[in-house]
Amino acid sequence: MVGFVAAIAATGQASRPPASATEGMYQVAAQSADRKIRHIASNGTRSQPDPRPTDLTEREINAYLQSGAVELPRGVSRLRLEGLDNTVTAHALVDFDVLTEGRRSSNPLLYLFSGTHDVDVVADAVGIGGEGRVYIKSVAIDGVNVPRAALEMFVNRYVKPKYPNLGLNSHFALPARIDSAVVGNHVLTVRQK
Repeated sequence: MVGFVAAIAATGQASRPPASATEGMYQVAAQSADRKIRHIASNGTRSQPDPRPTDLTEREINAYLQSGAVELPRGVSRLRLEGLDNTVTAHALVDFDVLTEGRRSSNPLLYLFSGTHDVDVVADAVGIGGEGRVYIKSVAIDGVNVPRAALEMFVNRYVKPKYPNLGLNSHFALPARIDSAVVGNHVLTVRQK
């Protein structure tokens, strides 16, 4: 859902012809997501937004993320999201040395956050009453769960200085008059009012 919120400020990039049928499917899915995101943004400017739900499939969201329309933080690549019953699992390749800008800490708990690793984040995510809520349940680096205390230290030292509103538990206003954003089984349903 965080990727979706960032995607509201989508850019319209021209696409090149697909190199394969699979790439063609992803281009179609990314274009579909782009149309839906533009509809949400446009609908949010109306005095009476259309209340009918807009569904974004997991495939559309992931294709959109891979299309380059969303700028990921430096050091984060290959982001892929999975949604299931108000839970989002994010998979990414993270270069912690780039993400932390090479700043080292003498705290041994923060040694976990160096080098390039596969990272999996599981979070409860819901948007209701115009407010988004994301609660990080777990983070694993190369399949090994990271202790919560280490996560809190990392967030406080490296994430909050750049993104003060982000943390292990985040609350934020939803853009474009979105009243609810519900993560279902491989689909995000957005309602505006």
